[in-house]
Amino acid sequence: MTVIPLQKKLNYLRWVALATVFSMLLLIPFLYLYQTFVAAHAYDYLSSYEKLVYKFGEFVSSPFTSDPKEALDALKGTTWIGRLFGLDLADPLAAVANTAASKRFYWPLWTMALIPIGLTLVFGRFFCGWLCPATFIYELNDNMGAWLRKLGVPVSRRRLNRSMKYFVLAVGIAWSVLMGVTVFSWIYPPLLIGRELNYAITLGGFGAGMVFFVLTLLFDLLVARRGFCRYLCPGGALYSLLGHFRLLRVQRKAEICNDCAKCNAVCQFGLSPLTDRFTQECNNCTACIQVCPTDALSFALRIQDQPYQGPGHLGRHYARHRHDGEVPEDGKTAQLAASTGSGRI
Repeated sequence: MTVIPLQKKLNYLRWVALATVFSMLLLIPFLYLYQTFVAAHAYDYLSSYEKLVYKFGEFVSSPFTSDPKEALDALKGTTWIGRLFGLDLADPLAAVANTAASKRFYWPLWTMALIPIGLTLVFGRFFCGWLCPATFIYELNDNMGAWLRKLGVPVSRRRLNRSMKYFVLAVGIAWSVLMGVTVFSWIYPPLLIGRELNYAITLGGFGAGMVFFVLTLLFDLLVARRGFCRYLCPGGALYSLLGHFRLLRVQRKAEICNDCAKCNAVCQFGLSPLTDRFTQECNNCTACIQVCPTDALSFALRIQDQPYQGPGHLGRHYARHRHDGEVPEDGKTAQLAASTGSGRI
């Protein structure tokens, strides 16, 4: 049974989702300014730039509402805390940070975080791969790194300890408790992107958060591939912990795998689909599914990842050991795993 054709196209859909979220973060500040101008009846007093904003807001919103002063309240905020068509949502890290800083549970905020938490328990670290506005820029940055490598420019590919981000999460929570402030707001890229875009559009300039975000791009480019997300992001750590229990997982069908290792090469998080090592770090981005030439990777409902199945049955390792009589039909013995267990790049 081959992979469902739709799954091969999901990575394109993911890019549409990422671009849509980023576009909405650009749009919301413009709509906020327009809503404010309408409420103040201030068109005649606006500057040339503000009149352009007014006309743009009118152009965008007029097909959907004749009362922007009230109706545009249905779309507010960022991916940290926001309102999407009247539904109040919050990043789970926002709920954790608020609880740590205030030292009390603010139940309305946790209620806003329930939907993202529930979706993460089903789809895993999907926010990082499908919705995070920083991911949209980080993946473009990763593509630039690939071009630089082709030009002979040294781009680092160091591997660090993934546990570092859990340490950052723990320290950030402790620091929030001690200082009474949400310290994650200083270093969390999805929040920084939304806030800095808002500053640029409504106030005419970026804040210090943009400096930090640029530093994360340089870290990814010069130190480790997708290094901030993989090794330092506190939100990534929290989503990974929740993603450990996810129900929707990518799995490999060893019977039609040819050990080409394209799945390993395309994974920006340094995972090893070729050896069935997806782990809780997987954000279900589907890049490995898209690149697989034999359709050996697909989604499945499972409560845990498959154990290592041995090399692909269409690959040379499996064929060689079958010829030598060292493995049974299913190719799942520990002997085969030990003899070919590299498969990692």
